[in-house]
Amino acid sequence: MQIPVGISACVLGERVRFDGGHKLNRFIVDELSKYFTFKPVCPEMGIGMQVPRPVIRLLQLPSDEIRLVESKQQDVDYTDKMVAFAHQKASQFDDLCGYVVCAKSPTCGMERVKLHIPNNNTVPGGSVGIYTRELMSKMPWLPVEEDGRLNDPVLRENFVFRIFALHDLYHSVRDQLSAKSIVKFHSRYKLVLMAHSPSAYKALGSMVAHISEWDLDEFYLEYRLQFMEAIKERASRKNKTNVLMHLQGYFKRSLTKEQKKELSDLIMSYKEGHQPILVPLALIKHYLREYPDPYLQLQTFIDPYPEDLKLRYGL
Repeated sequence: MQIPVGISACVLGERVRFDGGHKLNRFIVDELSKYFTFKPVCPEMGIGMQVPRPVIRLLQLPSDEIRLVESKQQDVDYTDKMVAFAHQKASQFDDLCGYVVCAKSPTCGMERVKLHIPNNNTVPGGSVGIYTRELMSKMPWLPVEEDGRLNDPVLRENFVFRIFALHDLYHSVRDQLSAKSIVKFHSRYKLVLMAHSPSAYKALGSMVAHISEWDLDEFYLEYRLQFMEAIKERASRKNKTNVLMHLQGYFKRSLTKEQKKELSDLIMSYKEGHQPILVPLALIKHYLREYPDPYLQLQTFIDPYPEDLKLRYGL
């Protein structure tokens, strides 16, 4: 099943930039398109701007309000049109499981977009593109990432994982909402939460334990928000080591002394940065095939996404 993901049209290779160019991302086109159906959007084209078109920028007024204006004619203002367009698109994005935006763009950039003041100087730290700012405000649970940051293996893995997780939540919970479906989903993601955010692991566990006290629709919306916020935190090597040791504990009655030591040594080697997490996980998967455990076999942490994406090679 293809997962719907929004994307800045230029990142998908469409020639919609101000100068008629594009910013095609090969990883997205060559690898992610096997699993994701990309929904391209060019906000500038969406509000009626053409190709080629004048360069636009973010302008901070003396009142600290941020406007989207033409670089050479700062009285030509596109802010209101862009905000209205972003709200319109967000209302159509109920099924989206992620969004890839174009870095540095005054409409689509997610962070550190150049922010000018009237004398043409820039504000340290920059800002967020108008379209992306509104999108993230309307859909705070949605995984959003910039094209350039996908070159970082840790950020790439976390972003793609969150897309698969949100799709799983929609497919197994939202589309068949019940207390049972929520409990089953949460059970499968316990080790994931333990790796990403031990505090959220406890908080969400308590929340699920008291699900009978909630209106189910309200619970789902709050759970989605907190769950997606929790897995946005990058799983540390320390937390992942704890999860691996937790997994190891399930085999203590099945393994020989030598097998236990071999697995323990691999986990410590990963902890010290000498091995990728795939190495101890491969042995854990091997033992899980030999000594099946219904609880472990359902844990998303072990197989969070298709193996051929090779996202854990650098972790």
